[in-house]
Amino acid sequence: QVQLVESGGGLVQPGDPLRLSCVASLSVVSLYTMGWYRQAPGKQRELVAAITSGGSTNYDDSVKGRFTISRDNAKKMVYLQMVNLKPEDTAVYSCNARLNANVGYWGQGTQVTISS
Repeated sequence: QVQLVESGGGLVQPGDPLRLSCVASLSVVSLYTMGWYRQAPGKQRELVAAITSGGSTNYDDSVKGRFTISRDNAKKMVYLQMVNLKPEDTAVYSCNARLNANVGYWGQGTQVTISS
């Protein structure tokens, strides 16, 4: 059974950094595009950042320059380094692994709250 488990969420103040981690129990994680999504209360889930098997990255405009996605295939990990956090970044952040249009997996999510 495939599992994606996120960690690193919490309550921080505006301007603080935070790093999210996701461990994926995938046999060949290097084949997957890994992504971080978030869902704020009353809003749809949105893609925050993604990194392909080849290492190409893309970011939502709202986080460009503040968030960095990275992966360590040997450890089966994907990270989201977040700096200069804003209250509007408050959401449940979920890890996603996608092999193709028909094969993908989700973690349960971790809460990130930015408040003074």
